[in-house]
Amino acid sequence: FSKEIRAIQRRPYQVPGADQHSPIVVTNNFGDKNSPPHVKLMRITFQNMFPAINVASVKLQNCRRVVLFNYSHQDKKDNDNGEEGEARDFVEVRHYAIKATPVGVNKKVRRLVQTKIPNLNNVEDISDYITGQTASGALAPSVAGGAMSDSEAEDETSHVVLPQKYAGKGNSKSQKSALKLVELGPRLRLKLYKVERGLGSGDVMYHAYIKKSLEEVKERKEKEEREAALKKQRRDEQNSNVERKRKAKEEKLERKKQKREDREKATMDSLRGNLNEDDDEGDDSESEEEMDDESEDSKDDDDSDDQAESDGDDDEEEEENNNESNE
Repeated sequence: FSKEIRAIQRRPYQVPGADQHSPIVVTNNFGDKNSPPHVKLMRITFQNMFPAINVASVKLQNCRRVVLFNYSHQDKKDNDNGEEGEARDFVEVRHYAIKATPVGVNKKVRRLVQTKIPNLNNVEDISDYITGQTASGALAPSVAGGAMSDSEAEDETSHVVLPQKYAGKGNSKSQKSALKLVELGPRLRLKLYKVERGLGSGDVMYHAYIKKSLEEVKERKEKEEREAALKKQRRDEQNSNVERKRKAKEEKLERKKQKREDREKATMDSLRGNLNEDDDEGDDSESEEEMDDESEDSKDDDDSDDQAESDGDDDEEEEENNNESNE
């Protein structure tokens, strides 16, 4: 939202490259070890939102921004109707940029170092602009853009000696500079309503409006434990039912598979039996054909023998007839 924030600011201040490094986190009024637990939790949460800074190895020019978390607590007060009001308990968030300005030099010289040279057409020499007087002692004419703001930080408590070179012209090492915080925005006011252990399933550690006694908390905890035990029991029963159905389904599939294998085996056995019967029938038909052939051959042989015998008898009869005729 940096673009939108600068659009609504009257005098926006932009720090080039400041967003590339994590800011310095400052927590104020969060108390010490005796503070309430929810206040400690808020402080720890805000500190862990940003990366930690190692003071021994950090570069000074990387410390360009400050994020302030200010805890404000006010006890209950009576309102206008005489009724007791609620306590005000909130955290204010502010975002600042760190601006360093060299000190110990003339303001106009510092302006020449930090910004562009102003228009010097009305003066004869740059010394007239710096001193404000001409060589004759008269007041030098005003220079456009040369006036300095009276709101510039001149408080000596803000003056520091820079151990390293810092961003901005004139902020060299071992140079004394004045530090100033320029608000960048946005301004936030946060209020803690509820702290719960876990995410939507744990104990309520803090509530801004609902207060319960120890007996109520104990009763609520026992009820949650009973509900959790009942839920676990139902889940176990459901898991056992699912497992039972899964096993029954697997057994059914196994029976179907076994039946299919048995049918396939029976079919193959029947096919093998038919093939064997066909082979036996083929052997029997071949043997019958061979027997028929042998019987036909033997019959032919008998017929030929009978024919030969009849032919011999006929010859003998002819010879006898011939002999009788000769006599």
